[in-house]
Amino acid sequence: MSTFAKRERLLLADLLETAGPDAPTLCEGWQARDLAAHVVVRERRPDAAAGAMIKQLASRLGTVTEEYAARPYEELLRLIRTGPPRFSPFQLKQLDEAANTVEFFVHAEDVRRAQEGWSPRELDPVFQDALWSQLERSSRLVGRRAPTGLVLRRPDGRTTVAHRGTPVVTVTGEPSELLLFVYGRQNAAHVALEGDPDAIAELTESKQLGF
Repeated sequence: MSTFAKRERLLLADLLETAGPDAPTLCEGWQARDLAAHVVVRERRPDAAAGAMIKQLASRLGTVTEEYAARPYEELLRLIRTGPPRFSPFQLKQLDEAANTVEFFVHAEDVRRAQEGWSPRELDPVFQDALWSQLERSSRLVGRRAPTGLVLRRPDGRTTVAHRGTPVVTVTGEPSELLLFVYGRQNAAHVALEGDPDAIAELTESKQLGF
């Protein structure tokens, strides 16, 4: 069984450690410490993490995340590396791969691409295919609020429709870059865009992509 989630988890922890707690990230308003706290709360405090999807719990999520962000940075990194607690559903390898591969990949890039002098990682084809599979399954969810029609296309021509509508913008790139685009990191993703210029501008600046 593949272990992409575990690999990306350890890479994220290493990047956070190297960057330091006050380093910027691509997550608006978050420094590295805030991002680390988010990852820990997501895995270890499901009672609070539900606030990401349930509006009534959003304030609780914010409070708990702030509490974790106030902990020593080294403790947060240790908790990320250690992984979810013993009885967490994330201990199941299949769920870990499904739920965390993209999560940790995107957040690793949030750290990397916010630093000066970054360059895209060279990812092996097997990992790119794994990211594409997850992108195909989630594209309509993360693209549901796109302000234009949105088609995602790999360099080999394979496509998936993230949002039906007109005018249509086609975004071409490797699966890793397409994921970053639809998860709201449009300005940091290495992609090519085709379509009406006004629609491209609207999509590129949209805050509606992602969750």
